[in-house]
Amino acid sequence: MSQKDEATIMISSLLITTAILGSGYWWFSYQSKEDIQQNLSKKPIYPKNQPITSGDLLSPPPSPTDSGTFFPPTTVTPGTLIKIDGATSMVLLNQALKNGFEQQFPGTQVITGAKGSDNGLKALLKNDIDIAATSRPLTSNEKNQGLVALPMAKEAIAIVVSLQNPFRKGLTEAQVRDIFQGKITNWSALGRSPGKIHVVNRPSASDTRQIFKELVLNGENFGDSSHIITLSKDATTPILDALKRDGIGYASYAHVADQQTVRTVPINDQTPESVNYPYQRSLYYVYKQPPSDGVQAFLGYAASPSGQQLISND
Repeated sequence: MSQKDEATIMISSLLITTAILGSGYWWFSYQSKEDIQQNLSKKPIYPKNQPITSGDLLSPPPSPTDSGTFFPPTTVTPGTLIKIDGATSMVLLNQALKNGFEQQFPGTQVITGAKGSDNGLKALLKNDIDIAATSRPLTSNEKNQGLVALPMAKEAIAIVVSLQNPFRKGLTEAQVRDIFQGKITNWSALGRSPGKIHVVNRPSASDTRQIFKELVLNGENFGDSSHIITLSKDATTPILDALKRDGIGYASYAHVADQQTVRTVPINDQTPESVNYPYQRSLYYVYKQPPSDGVQAFLGYAASPSGQQLISND
């Protein structure tokens, strides 16, 4: 092959290669621009449970009162008046916080009452009081009316007998149910000397009775009236006086812990002071949205270390 032919072939090969490379570059550039334009037109999708980008707006955090959080007050305006009413089981707690609050913030006044949880909530809805003390959680209807409940403390419901009673053992949860439902009616069935068991009960409107029915009887009814003495007043002292030798009753542990005439009965080998004691309920302070400055101050004090110390000592 002549040198002229070889040069011609080489030039042709270079031209073909250049054409192929140029076409590839043009095609790649065109596709890349098209992909970029398509991607820019798409809405970004964020994987679930992954951090969102800074381009997305986060909803603002709730304010302290919206989230049910109140901060300990540093000052409270003199002349501030706070009215509290509700559960009889919270009388001592209310009084302890009242004394502490008024002492720390001179010129303030806290008025407390004990007409029952339901009456306290009704008064709160009518704006007759500022805070309702309740021994039960709120219903959906009550929440829908703007009420908010803050848990304040745990309380034990104690089973009590008189010191005159020869029974010195503990009971199981099943035995307690059988006693209050009339299935066990004589102390001899529990290993004591014979004697008819007299159940001392609270009136039907009692908050403590309703909680007892739920916690102890699993929502079932008490036994018939043949072995039950139902008192007309929802108060602990008359119940303790009515126990005598063969009676058995129940009360808020805070109301009987220091009593000298009765003793508490262990349940499942647990005393009311135990964290594993089976009959415990929550106690609440309920306020109406939006809370006043006085309500915010008192609830902030109740939730503060000083307030909690008073509650734990109650």
